[in-house]
Amino acid sequence: MGARPWRVAVVGGGITGLAAALRLRDRAPADTEITVYEQSGALGGKLRTGELAGRPVEFGAESFLMRDPAGGESAAVALARRLGLAGRIVHPTVGQAALVVDGGLRPIPGGTLVGVPGDLAAVVAVAEPTADADRDGGRPLLGADQDVSVGALVRARFGAQVVQRLVDPMLGGVYAGRADDLSLVTTMPALARAARVEHTLVGAVRAAQAAAPRAPGAPVFGTLAGGLSTLVEAAATASGATIRRHAAVRELTPVGDGWRLTVGPTRDPELVEADAVLLTVPARPAARLLAGFAEAQAATVGGLNYASVALVTLALPRPALPPLSGFLVPATEGLLIKASTFFTTKWGHLAAPDGLALVRASVGRYGEETSLQLTDDDLLTTVHRELTRVLGVALPAPVAGHVQRWGGALPQYPPGHTGRVAAVRAALRASHPTLAVAGAGFDGVGIPVCVRSGEDAAGEIIEALEGSGP
Repeated sequence: MGARPWRVAVVGGGITGLAAALRLRDRAPADTEITVYEQSGALGGKLRTGELAGRPVEFGAESFLMRDPAGGESAAVALARRLGLAGRIVHPTVGQAALVVDGGLRPIPGGTLVGVPGDLAAVVAVAEPTADADRDGGRPLLGADQDVSVGALVRARFGAQVVQRLVDPMLGGVYAGRADDLSLVTTMPALARAARVEHTLVGAVRAAQAAAPRAPGAPVFGTLAGGLSTLVEAAATASGATIRRHAAVRELTPVGDGWRLTVGPTRDPELVEADAVLLTVPARPAARLLAGFAEAQAATVGGLNYASVALVTLALPRPALPPLSGFLVPATEGLLIKASTFFTTKWGHLAAPDGLALVRASVGRYGEETSLQLTDDDLLTTVHRELTRVLGVALPAPVAGHVQRWGGALPQYPPGHTGRVAAVRAALRASHPTLAVAGAGFDGVGIPVCVRSGEDAAGEIIEALEGSGP
């Protein structure tokens, strides 16, 4: 009689967990039993396509990067291809965005790396760099293993205005955090690598850009016609995994060579045996599950903070919108909105002949969550008022609105994060090789990063199970 099939538990049904399940299906023995446990009723995590005024609209992540840092296609594009969805990838038809400066809109300067300029002359319309601060001191900007906050490095080299008006709003749009708190190595790895060699920040930005050249006219971002939830559904189906919704994993216990999962309500728990486990949940739930057998690693993982945000979408009848994809708002402007996207302008495939526009605003910065205590109605009213003020035109009353709240959605990576994660993984690999951790809390935000994180973790699990066989 042959050995029984592997049983692998994937805890978390976001895109990381689903990408991991699919990779297991593609690479593990055909009879491997894969089960995905999702505590909510919905798969996809921060990927959620909804509907407003009869139109599809993203209530979570909106798009993905087309290329990976080395210049090849990103893991999100490769996943779409694997799922037969590559033909549905569409790109923005309007790429120019603006910054709110002194209450008005100014075009975001081109040629920056997440707002960090490689040509100081290109940004003077928005921010005045400090004169001559970016001097060659005869040594690289960063030591071999050094990490700093993005804000500390940029402020020292280019001055406070470049941080406040350019870098902070760009990072805020992605992480809902502040440049002074966020790790350079985790949020801008290419710039960190260049800073270990280059002596000036301008030189480091140019070197990072040259290391991953982009073909002229090649799109940076893509999304899927029909919405990103189609990626979620296709990955879940193709993985062939047993999907358990409303199935909270409350405890994880090493048992012999495998694992026991305690699933479901305290009063009536279900005990499940598995040969290997992938944790693809946010940092704090992951830490709770690690605490019983890897206390030091759980403490490190659980120390990561998250920002909460609300995404407020308005359906506006024939508004007079500028030809922009949207705008970003520096915190110094004193607005509730930190970013806005003109969906039906940015994405040509969403434009409707009746002129109905979908406009989404993001609210909530790390450490300033009081704005999220407003009711949905107050958020909708405030966003409409602030959009009117920024655009300088009277916007029509919305025919529909939607507020999507994401509590604890965006990890805030402090300097040293990448090194701490590497140490946690090394310790877990040594003590519990059939356990892997993956997702935004470990490797960074964005769909391609999460997909790659899940796939890499699945690869590690396969290796460990192959090595543990008779």
